[in-house]
Amino acid sequence: MEISKKDMKVLLKSQQGELDAVLMYNALAKVAKIQKDKDTFRQLAKEEGHHASVFHKLTGIVLQPKHTKEILLPLLYRILPRSILYPAIAQGEYAAVKTYAPVAEKFPEVESVRNDEKHHGDTVKGLLKK
Repeated sequence: MEISKKDMKVLLKSQQGELDAVLMYNALAKVAKIQKDKDTFRQLAKEEGHHASVFHKLTGIVLQPKHTKEILLPLLYRILPRSILYPAIAQGEYAAVKTYAPVAEKFPEVESVRNDEKHHGDTVKGLLKK
């Protein structure tokens, strides 16, 4: 199946975002003070890695993760309360749901990734519940 330039752009942006999220969640797992948060971030990193591979299969292009979020989020973790940081992280997951929508219709494998992203947002927000 031929992929349009517009779709390829979305797929590559999505692939990059997933790769970056792997590093971000692994970095958060290292600095998190609560064991449940550490475990959750490690699991999310693993799932984001799977998502990156789904996009890689579609694009056929190898991308390198960017380290910005990997560096920035642990710093923010030390500065901001979880009640501010975690909803911001969740918003990033929910934004991915919207970003993936146009390509999910054409590539069914992206629909499951899209559903996972909503779940990830809910999971991160859920860490704030007692």
